[in-house]
Amino acid sequence: MKAVLYKGPNDVSVEEIPYAKIEHPADVLVRITSANICGSDLHMYEGRTSFETGRTFGHENLGEVVETGSAVSKVKVGDRVVLPFNISCGFCKNCERGFTN
Repeated sequence: MKAVLYKGPNDVSVEEIPYAKIEHPADVLVRITSANICGSDLHMYEGRTSFETGRTFGHENLGEVVETGSAVSKVKVGDRVVLPFNISCGFCKNCERGFTN
């Protein structure tokens, strides 16, 4: 799949990377249909925050669930989802009270 990869301050490129896979029971795989490079990515892009070379940008996105881990119960294959940067775990005290932000 294609991704925007960080090469260093002020240096990114679009490259092919391996497809993601389920690694943990609570993982969800989403086929991304739209993505955005957020303003918070600028901290890394401009070199103001350390960021490992080769990591991907675009953490605010939309897509369709294509696979779920065995512990996932809130979404199912085919659901359309929005993935903001502040993804919640769903299990901690604040998530259980509805404070997922």
